[in-house]
Amino acid sequence: MENQGKHKNYEVLNLIGYGLAKFNVGFVKSFGVKTKADFYEYIVRQGVAETIGTVKNRQDLFDPFFDNGRKGWWQKGDAYVHRKIFIDSLFGYLDADAYANIVKLYLEDKFAIVDKTNQEISPVIKSKFKQLQITGQEAELFFMNNYKKVDYFKDGILEDARLFGDGYDFQIEVKKHFFLTEIKGLRTDYGSIRMTQNEFHKAKEYRNDYALIVVSNLDDIPNINVVFNPTDNLLFTEKTINTKQMNYHTNPLKWR
Repeated sequence: MENQGKHKNYEVLNLIGYGLAKFNVGFVKSFGVKTKADFYEYIVRQGVAETIGTVKNRQDLFDPFFDNGRKGWWQKGDAYVHRKIFIDSLFGYLDADAYANIVKLYLEDKFAIVDKTNQEISPVIKSKFKQLQITGQEAELFFMNNYKKVDYFKDGILEDARLFGDGYDFQIEVKKHFFLTEIKGLRTDYGSIRMTQNEFHKAKEYRNDYALIVVSNLDDIPNINVVFNPTDNLLFTEKTINTKQMNYHTNPLKWR
C-alpha cells in the first residue's frame, strides 16, 4: 500500500510509474538499461527513490489503468485515475522513447541527472514538460472530468471558455440557467487563492451566478470546493503587481 505521507519526489515517481505501467521494458530501455530490475536500481542509485519497492509501488498505482496483464492496486478503484488522466492529457500520444525523454528532462531539471544516451529532445517535448509545473491546468482538467459530481452542476452542460480570456474558465448551463466558473488549484488542502482583476470584476458582475472552484489536494486525492459569489463571501486583499513586458518590432516592410 502507498504511504499516507506524500513522497518528496512524488511528481517524478508518478511519471516513472506511468511509463513502467504503459510501456513496460520499452520504457526502461530508453535509459540505456536492459531490464526493469536494472532500472529500479538506477532510480535508487540516483537518489530519486529510497528503495526498489518505492518504484514498484508507483507502477502498482498505474497498472490498473492499462491493459498490461498486471492488476496493481486494483482495490483502490479510480481513486488515483486523475493522475493518469493528467499525464495522458499532456503525453498520452507519445511512444516509449519520447515519453522517456519527459522523465529525463525532469531528472535533469530537478536532480541534475544528465542523460547519456545522446538522444535529441524536440522543442515541443520541452514545452510540454513545462506544463507539468502549471497547477491551474491540472485543476481545470480535473474539474472538467468531475464537475457532474458537484450537486449544483450534476445536470449541467459545460462549455470551455478559457480561450476567450474573459474572466472565467467554463460556462455551465443548468436547466437553461448559466453559471460562470473560474478554476484554481492547490497542491495541498491549505493555501491562498489569487484572482486577476478581470476575474474579480466578472465575479462582481455575475455575483451568485459566478463560482470560484478551488480544486485542492492535487498531490493526493483532489477535492472540489465551490464558492458562489466569491467577492462577497471571501476576503480578498488588493495587491498591485507591476510587470515590464518587452515587445520587438521590425522596420516597415513590404510583404508579398
